[in-house]
Amino acid sequence: MPKTFTELTRHALNGPTMGTRWSALFHMPPGFDVAPVRAAMAAAVAEVDAQMSTWRAESDLMRLNAAAPGAWVAVPERLAEVLACGLRVGRESGGAFDIGMGDAVAAWGFGPAAAAPERIRQALAAPRRPAHELLELDAAKLRARKHGALSLDLCGIAKGYGVDRLAETARAFGIDAALLGIDGELRALGLQPDGAPWAVAVERPDAAARAPLSILALSDGAVATSGDYRHWVEVGGRRLSHTMDPRRGGPLPRSPASVTVVAGTCMVADAWATALMVMGSGEGADFARRRGLDALFLDRDAGGGLRQTPVGPLFAA
Repeated sequence: MPKTFTELTRHALNGPTMGTRWSALFHMPPGFDVAPVRAAMAAAVAEVDAQMSTWRAESDLMRLNAAAPGAWVAVPERLAEVLACGLRVGRESGGAFDIGMGDAVAAWGFGPAAAAPERIRQALAAPRRPAHELLELDAAKLRARKHGALSLDLCGIAKGYGVDRLAETARAFGIDAALLGIDGELRALGLQPDGAPWAVAVERPDAAARAPLSILALSDGAVATSGDYRHWVEVGGRRLSHTMDPRRGGPLPRSPASVTVVAGTCMVADAWATALMVMGSGEGADFARRRGLDALFLDRDAGGGLRQTPVGPLFAA
């Protein structure tokens, strides 16, 4: 018999991470000490940031980026896990998801430095091979090496992994029902105390306001959204998304307004949302159907409305 809300104490934790905020919502019996949970969750996401940030010159990822091609570099276990997932999704998506776009991300001003025209020209002109062809990962020995010039960036997967770390931390404290998130990437554990799934909003792709388009009922799953309406640059009066097109070394010239994916982990949902964004609504929806992904594509029409392309039972219902 599910416990009622009145038998449990509601806890809503949050804190800064990765330029945004993490959050955790859960209910526990009265007297539960939440302070160690808050500290452990803050430490968990701080560890992800310390290992995977391109904004920190001393991060493990930037140390790998600085290494010469051919040199083995020791990598911590969590970074190795994310690199492995990124390379796998890169291969399976045919390169639509590519963690080797760090030079383009930085050139267009989505890193710690402002956009630079000369670096933009270099990124657009550079011959490109995807990271899954250039990065060798030795998971057993926790080391990696590059087989060519390669600048890694994990902005399309690290926040999702951070949410999974929040979920792992919650479970370590005996919290088996919770809603965890970083910047709109969310993972649900179990059910709410009344037995209902967690209600998660699919955001309307609107830069001017945060408003829900629809509501997902989520339990023991994760949801991530990639969109063109939160982070962009304006070039020649045209707004360009932060999502990079691996085929050209620059922002996507055309893309859906957003792509939302539901998966078992937030890391996987995050990566596939980016991959499908790059593919676009037509190719991406066909790919998602073949692969059995649950995804929702939103495109703006000429009249200012939204066209929805749902794929999979979670969105087609």
